[in-house]
Amino acid sequence: MPLLRQLRENYPDDYKNYLRMDSTTFDKLLEVVGPKIVKQDTVMRQSTSPEERLTATLRFLATGRSLQDLSFTTDIGTSTLCDLIPETCKAMFESLKGEYMKFPTSKEEWLNISKGFQDRWHFINCGGALDGKHIRIVPPPHSGAQYNNYKNFYSIVLMALVNSNYEFIFVDVGKNGRLSDGGVIEYTDFYDKLMKSELSLPDNFETVNNLNYVFMDEAFSLHEHFFKTISTKGT
Repeated sequence: MPLLRQLRENYPDDYKNYLRMDSTTFDKLLEVVGPKIVKQDTVMRQSTSPEERLTATLRFLATGRSLQDLSFTTDIGTSTLCDLIPETCKAMFESLKGEYMKFPTSKEEWLNISKGFQDRWHFINCGGALDGKHIRIVPPPHSGAQYNNYKNFYSIVLMALVNSNYEFIFVDVGKNGRLSDGGVIEYTDFYDKLMKSELSLPDNFETVNNLNYVFMDEAFSLHEHFFKTISTKGT
């Protein structure tokens, strides 16, 4: 794509804003994902290249634009985009799931995460920051108000836990937007294992000042492992 090549060569900041990643990261991702999304040319037409497929997918994820609108800037038909975006997302997930978004499975790994919060944010005994994000959707047929959220639009909820570097360590997505964050969390594997004490969290005698090991949030009920933060919005 001429525009993207021009941004890459002359305007690196704009390139990063366009795809939400710099060219080095894009090349690394393409190297990993490319073999899984390459298609064969036919006698009728030339296939869409892995680079074009990844670019279109990243642009879609970065902006949420309609496929029809995205088609004008990528020069890829809407019907092709309907297929290639889910295929590319699946390829990225399959390629990266073993290296990224690793959920801690031992006390040592949880303590390493809390050390990051202590060193960077001066907050002790923290296993992650937990929050939900409403993703706007077109509601499924005959779903009524099931996906209508408190902001008065239709959505599904992405619930995520991040470490001190804003890196995802747990994600749950798909619960209907009508649920509150507190309601969504109760349907996740993370919450189920937390309630059953199956997360291998450090005991109090292993933490700083022998205090509870906690997760930061704003919306969830008080619990020995939930630290409720105070919002300063509007103050």
